[in-house]
Amino acid sequence: MTISIPPFFARWCCAVCALLILAGCGKRETLVQKATRDGIMLVGNGAEPSDLDPQTITGIPERNITATLFEGLTRNDPKTLEAKPGVAKSWDVSDDGLVYTFHLRDDAVWSDGKPVTAGDFYASFRRLLSAQLGSDNADQLYLVVGAEEYHKGTLTDFSQVGFRVIDDRKLEVRLKYPAPFLLKTMGARSWYPVPMHVIEKFGDPLLPGNQWTRPGNIVSNGPFVLKEWRPNSYIEVERNPTYWNRETVKLNGVRFVPMENQPAEEAAFRAGQLHKTERVPLTKIAVYQREAPEKLHIHPYSGVYYYNFNVNRAPFDDVRVRRALAMAVDRVSLVNNVTLAGEIPAYHFTPEGIGGYVSRARTKLDFDEARRLLAEAGYPDGKGMPPITLLYNTAENHRVIAEAIQQTWKHELGIDITLENQEWKVYLDNMQHEFYQICRAGLIMEPYDPSQFLRVFTSDSGFNRTGWKNAEYDRLYEEVMRSNDEDERMAKMQRMEEILTDEMPILPVYYYTNQYLMDPGVKGWEDNLLSLGPFEQVWLE
Repeated sequence: MTISIPPFFARWCCAVCALLILAGCGKRETLVQKATRDGIMLVGNGAEPSDLDPQTITGIPERNITATLFEGLTRNDPKTLEAKPGVAKSWDVSDDGLVYTFHLRDDAVWSDGKPVTAGDFYASFRRLLSAQLGSDNADQLYLVVGAEEYHKGTLTDFSQVGFRVIDDRKLEVRLKYPAPFLLKTMGARSWYPVPMHVIEKFGDPLLPGNQWTRPGNIVSNGPFVLKEWRPNSYIEVERNPTYWNRETVKLNGVRFVPMENQPAEEAAFRAGQLHKTERVPLTKIAVYQREAPEKLHIHPYSGVYYYNFNVNRAPFDDVRVRRALAMAVDRVSLVNNVTLAGEIPAYHFTPEGIGGYVSRARTKLDFDEARRLLAEAGYPDGKGMPPITLLYNTAENHRVIAEAIQQTWKHELGIDITLENQEWKVYLDNMQHEFYQICRAGLIMEPYDPSQFLRVFTSDSGFNRTGWKNAEYDRLYEEVMRSNDEDERMAKMQRMEEILTDEMPILPVYYYTNQYLMDPGVKGWEDNLLSLGPFEQVWLE
């Protein structure tokens, strides 16, 4: 028996079936899609931050977040890094370049509504320079009159340091020597104000363990404020309704997600759980270049990837061993075959081209000379070498680089080394206290003057974690900073680089590029040499 179906009924059935199929096959909304609708940017942050106190932190994971929470007298243009007005709406500079007078905004306030005053900056700088705080960032203020002496305890009266409160809206800063890069540098964390009226509520402002940076406690003055901190899950900041420039901030918030496992971070990006990653696994760079170039960002980065030698622990108390290992790293092969993101081999510490500076000193690749130096030190073909451990913070890229160098040293020098990875906070603590033999390090430094890179290895620098000290190097740095003769400055910096390269307390590997993945729906982003996220000007589509 044949049943005839009217045409209109057949069309109706097809339409219903199509709707049912579409409903059944519809994809669930991703985290990125929901967050985009809510105006929240999801960002991979690499590691769980150790703290959010801008005066004591030293790492990039911490900097990424504090840069959204705080603002100094100046801020850096997101593209050019030139100094722009921040809390200071304007400034005057004396003819000799030694006195800066900053005029603060009337509408600059803390997130609790209290005005940000010149006295807040004065008290913040006094805290940073207090030896009891133990901040590794204190030496960044040493160009101010009396700052170094106060930090080292030879000057006890802070009123003799070159900061002066003229009135609530006017701050004077007096320098020991002209520093044309000062205004740009002031956009960095060392120059941020901190809310002393809040810090004092939670204990001694100079002792560790003060809880002022916890959610519900923290008060800040930047474009965002801390909303939530779920340890090892995420930190979320939200738009600051009291920020003086709040009308220009388009995002409702940023969620920073700590993910030290780079393959897992990349998988989260593919699954629609992140707008931006901190890094790209080395094995995935070529894949994205080929299949999704619009999501891959690679750009120059003002920094150097290197290894610290602990010069106070055998066998690295012998300069011949340090030089041998530095000569036995094939940097060209490493960047061409391992890192794969356009990094530049580093044969000395300071990146080339900053202010026209190009170092003459170079660490050459020379396996024969490396073997000769090892034999001279008493370790022919690596025999008799005590156990060596190379420490790095947990990340896939650091592991791959360390393994490549490990294999080269084994093959060319006969040296066996053990690799040890540690999570970020433990690694930082061990490096800062010099509990290591060799450890991975990276320095991202404002690219305003080559002297700022070389300053890192002066004896009293908080970032010199090698135990190495050299009186001539320290003297030359002081002379560089006091000189107004550019030729003289360049000559002295060349000599500093020669000393550093001869004594080799560090092993430069390459100059960074920054590589990360970003959803094309992120708009208004600018890449810059410091990889400072311009979240205050970003929006999502």
